[in-house]
Amino acid sequence: RIVGRDEEIQQIANAVNPAIFGQSPSNVLIYGKTGTGKSLCAKYVSKQLISTAENEGVIASSAYVDCAQDTTETQAVQTIASTLNKPESTEINIPDKGISTATYYKRLWKILDQSYDVALIILDEIDKLEDDSILMQLSRAGEAGKISSCKIGVIGISNKIKYKDRMDERVKSSLCEREFVFPPYD
Repeated sequence: RIVGRDEEIQQIANAVNPAIFGQSPSNVLIYGKTGTGKSLCAKYVSKQLISTAENEGVIASSAYVDCAQDTTETQAVQTIASTLNKPESTEINIPDKGISTATYYKRLWKILDQSYDVALIILDEIDKLEDDSILMQLSRAGEAGKISSCKIGVIGISNKIKYKDRMDERVKSSLCEREFVFPPYD
């Protein structure tokens, strides 16, 4: 049980709720100081979403990326692809290194369309990413025709409330559908 964050959990859940029925979840940006439960709540909601979607016959999954460790686009997309990949059924190999960023993306799109109806991608400490490239790719994958049957939702988490100000305008328009600020615990 997560104490003192019922309202925030409900807000995130409402934003990603369409995923339960195989629809596109809203993209979400969560702000708040360190230790306010942002990551914990995002992981909790994604876990709940996956099990609830399963009851509806929707195959959902999530991938968590710590952008403080995976700071480049290549590292982040590799982490997402390897997290979501089930090599025994997809027959897709995701090596740790040695292939291009574009190849990681191609393999990720294939994994998503082959294996899932909905995927929720949690990018923690999103402000530590070198640039917005992965945000552009993920938030526009469907409309760009990269994926056809899977829907993607992105949850970005940042300690920096001004993070959005430095985002590319195109990314801002497609990624910042919902924003929540986690107040400090009292």
